[in-house]
Amino acid sequence: MLNTAVLVLNKHYQPIHVTSVKRAFSLLYQGVARAIDAQYRLYDFDDWTALAVAYPDDCIWTVSRSIKVPRVLVLTAFEKLPRTRVRFSRINIYARDEDTCQYCGRQLRRSDLNLDHVVPRSQGGRTCWENVVCSCIECNLEKGGRTPEQAGMKLRREPARPRWTPLFRNAARPQTYREWLPFLSLTDASYWNVELKDD
Repeated sequence: MLNTAVLVLNKHYQPIHVTSVKRAFSLLYQGVARAIDAQYRLYDFDDWTALAVAYPDDCIWTVSRSIKVPRVLVLTAFEKLPRTRVRFSRINIYARDEDTCQYCGRQLRRSDLNLDHVVPRSQGGRTCWENVVCSCIECNLEKGGRTPEQAGMKLRREPARPRWTPLFRNAARPQTYREWLPFLSLTDASYWNVELKDD
């Protein structure tokens, strides 16, 4: 339970990160963040721990009390906007391709996958989002230094730069929770941060 996921929002209710319950409790206890409930009310650590009596499910039990697991936290001072570019890295390519060979369609462990240049470097192919895909070892050997067309192979989908979301950072743990849904797009999050005008 301590390693399950919690969505972290900046103070403008924009999703910026996914963290563990253990880290979320630390942020809440230190006063760096507040927990948010289904009615969008904010709670500090003491008020949040008092809720466990009313909601016995999804709680962590200690020697002296139970504490409800917060699924969404709002940081009290952090204003930074989420990073909008996904870093070009091996783990992010695997996440984009869902650990699936882009030629045969088999989903494999990451240790059984490698990266393939769609247009080989020997033919002028670049090392970029639009030219690198996950490939199983067998398909990579079969393709060799050829393009998919030259090798008589077909890509499952064209490679592209993925859009950033806080869930993309959580690619190793793709679990989401119902409480996250109102905050997963910046459009939905901005609903809570729009300045209201006095008529």
